[in-house]
Amino acid sequence: MNKIEAFGYIAAQAARGEISFPTSVNAALRLQLALNDPNCHIEDAIRLVLGEPQLAARTVALANSAAFNRHGDSVVTSARAAVMRIGYSSLQNLVAGLVVRQFGAKIVDPGLRAKAEQMWQHTAHVAALAHVLAKRVTFVNPDTAMFAGIVHEVGGFYLLSRADEFPGLLDDDPEKWAELCEEVVSREVMKKLAIPDPVRVAIEGLRDGWVNIPPSNLLDTLLLANQFAPVRSPLATREQDLPADDESALDFAVDKDTLGSILEESAAEVKSMSAALLV
Repeated sequence: MNKIEAFGYIAAQAARGEISFPTSVNAALRLQLALNDPNCHIEDAIRLVLGEPQLAARTVALANSAAFNRHGDSVVTSARAAVMRIGYSSLQNLVAGLVVRQFGAKIVDPGLRAKAEQMWQHTAHVAALAHVLAKRVTFVNPDTAMFAGIVHEVGGFYLLSRADEFPGLLDDDPEKWAELCEEVVSREVMKKLAIPDPVRVAIEGLRDGWVNIPPSNLLDTLLLANQFAPVRSPLATREQDLPADDESALDFAVDKDTLGSILEESAAEVKSMSAALLV
């Protein structure tokens, strides 16, 4: 099967809704869907966390990170206490991170593993930047912004996991890769993952989106976070420099000192949460 046939095969499967996830992804996905239920009781959430040892360990690590235990003087040692400390929103972001991360866990090809690692580093920085930008610039819900940052490349992670089946599929063809991922695969993967519509719409707008003046919505937040992420996505096919209108939008919202502090805060956020959410 040549590249064009392989791309067509994967795209056709996605269009039919035939998206197959690794077992580890399915386990985390079940947790995510349960947590999305507004009637999910705290005891149910704790039970679900305890049922997944990796998630339980990372929940405790997140609760003890600088983001939730700034002075380091109140260490939690149980999943129950950890869930109570971090809350549902942070737990949902943690589960989403595990879902995304697990796509690359079984990749064998060294080149694809390198791409997956680069994409994860990019994702981590976009998520942290989106969280800070939401608080300080666009004033959208910061937890939603972080969630959107975590899952904004989920179609690419899925395609990487499938590319292991077709040696050379992604070599020297980034434009076709990005087009397939963003227009077909990403949409269907997000549908299967039950990504909320406002997040899905914002992610789908990234390819050709423009920042509003002033930046004020979730798409603006993701566009700016992608622009200033220090690690470029291996899916990126266009220049990372913002067009003139986007530069004006950013200048309208923040000055250089503020931008510097935003970048510094987001870098500190990535570092403080690295033991749990972003590794």
